[in-house]
Amino acid sequence: MEAVQLATGTDVLGLARTVLDDPASPYTEVRFAGVRLAECLADALRVAESRGMRLPAPEMAGTVEAREPQ
Repeated sequence: MEAVQLATGTDVLGLARTVLDDPASPYTEVRFAGVRLAECLADALRVAESRGMRLPAPEMAGTVEAREPQ
Protein backbone atom coordinates (compact mmCIF):
# COMPACT_ATOMS: atom_id res chain seq x y z
CA MET A 1 0.00 0.00 0.00
CA GLU A 2 2.85 2.35 0.82
CA ALA A 3 4.39 1.90 -2.62
CA VAL A 4 1.06 2.75 -4.26
CA GLN A 5 0.64 5.87 -2.11
CA LEU A 6 4.14 7.12 -2.90
CA ALA A 7 3.80 6.34 -6.62
CA THR A 8 0.49 8.21 -6.70
CA GLY A 9 2.19 11.16 -5.02
CA THR A 10 4.88 11.18 -7.69
CA ASP A 11 2.26 11.14 -10.45
CA VAL A 12 0.17 13.89 -8.86
CA LEU A 13 3.26 16.04 -8.32
CA GLY A 14 4.18 15.80 -11.99
CA LEU A 15 0.67 16.72 -13.12
CA ALA A 16 0.39 19.53 -10.56
CA ARG A 17 3.67 21.06 -11.70
CA THR A 18 2.25 21.39 -15.20
CA VAL A 19 -0.77 23.29 -13.86
CA LEU A 20 1.24 25.41 -11.43
CA ASP A 21 3.90 26.31 -14.00
CA ASP A 22 1.27 27.80 -16.32
CA PRO A 23 0.31 31.30 -15.15
CA ALA A 24 -2.88 31.03 -17.26
CA SER A 25 -4.16 27.94 -15.39
CA PRO A 26 -7.71 28.50 -14.21
CA TYR A 27 -8.33 28.88 -10.48
CA THR A 28 -10.33 25.66 -10.32
CA GLU A 29 -7.43 23.64 -11.77
CA VAL A 30 -4.94 25.21 -9.39
CA ARG A 31 -7.25 24.52 -6.44
CA PHE A 32 -7.80 20.93 -7.57
CA ALA A 33 -4.03 20.43 -7.86
CA GLY A 34 -3.52 21.88 -4.39
CA VAL A 35 -6.14 19.62 -2.83
CA ARG A 36 -4.65 16.53 -4.49
CA LEU A 37 -1.13 17.56 -3.39
CA ALA A 38 -2.34 17.97 0.20
CA GLU A 39 -3.86 14.48 0.09
CA CYS A 40 -0.62 13.02 -1.24
CA LEU A 41 1.41 14.85 1.41
CA ALA A 42 -0.83 13.40 4.12
CA ASP A 43 -0.25 9.92 2.65
CA ALA A 44 3.52 10.46 2.52
CA LEU A 45 3.56 11.61 6.15
CA ARG A 46 1.57 8.52 7.15
CA VAL A 47 4.09 6.33 5.33
CA ALA A 48 7.00 8.09 7.07
CA GLU A 49 5.35 7.74 10.49
CA SER A 50 4.55 4.08 9.87
CA ARG A 51 8.11 3.34 8.79
CA GLY A 52 9.49 5.26 11.76
CA MET A 53 7.39 3.19 14.16
CA ARG A 54 8.90 0.03 12.65
CA LEU A 55 12.47 1.11 13.40
CA PRO A 56 14.10 -0.65 16.33
CA ALA A 57 14.26 1.32 19.58
CA PRO A 58 17.68 2.87 20.19
CA GLU A 59 19.92 1.15 22.72
CA MET A 60 20.01 2.91 26.07
CA ALA A 61 23.20 1.24 27.36
CA GLY A 62 26.31 3.33 27.00
CA THR A 63 24.55 6.63 26.48
CA VAL A 64 25.73 9.73 28.24
CA GLU A 65 23.00 11.58 30.11
CA ALA A 66 22.67 15.31 29.56
CA ARG A 67 24.20 17.34 32.34
CA GLU A 68 22.84 20.58 33.70
CA PRO A 69 24.99 23.66 33.03
CA GLN A 70 27.09 24.76 35.98
